[in-house]
Amino acid sequence: MFNSPRNTTTSVTSAVPARGSGPAVGVVDRRVPVAVSAPDPISREGAVSQLRRHPEIDLREESGPGTVALLIEDALDEGALTRLRRVVRSEGSRAVLVVGAIRESELLDVVECGVGAIVWRHEATAHRLVQAVLAASRGDGDLPADLLGRLISQVGTLHRGAAGRPGAPSLGLAPREVDVLRLVAEGLDTGEIAGKLSYSERTVKNVMHGLTTRLHLRNRAHAVAYALREGYI
Repeated sequence: MFNSPRNTTTSVTSAVPARGSGPAVGVVDRRVPVAVSAPDPISREGAVSQLRRHPEIDLREESGPGTVALLIEDALDEGALTRLRRVVRSEGSRAVLVVGAIRESELLDVVECGVGAIVWRHEATAHRLVQAVLAASRGDGDLPADLLGRLISQVGTLHRGAAGRPGAPSLGLAPREVDVLRLVAEGLDTGEIAGKLSYSERTVKNVMHGLTTRLHLRNRAHAVAYALREGYI
């Protein structure tokens, strides 16, 4: 889901064989592969050292399909946006952006690059980094609460400015898709949305999968931004 940070962290377990023994038979390694990229070696090593302490994280040297790419940036420029697009669109990774500042004009660009999880650099504790990585690995969103509010406000402004234009595109969203996306935008998780709408969690997941696939959206955060822009929520 598209959430602001919570006080709990989802735990992903992995099997660790006993010393001197081989891998456990029939046990699947569920660790999340993560590749860290930073503009300087100190920032990279700082993030790597924090992630290395957590057994659910499998650190890799390079990003690729199925990998979470954690990118550290001081600020966003065209080079940073190009790197984000490359790791998501060309390399097939899910992206977590750790950044010092984002201007209003850059926020929607970041979401449309395919980034669903953002962490402020001054809040980048081991707990927050792992929380964001796990959310990204599931295809969920994880934004600071202030950024979520800014995103909703910005897209709402864009929609109001375009409301009078003839021939505006329509997403053709079904009513229950709109209901689910509205609750995603409010920061509810899958279980909470299911409870609010009296759906099963599987139904909520199927609704999200169906609309993101049909509309060629990269993740749930992108789906929310798209629906906001078109005025559905």
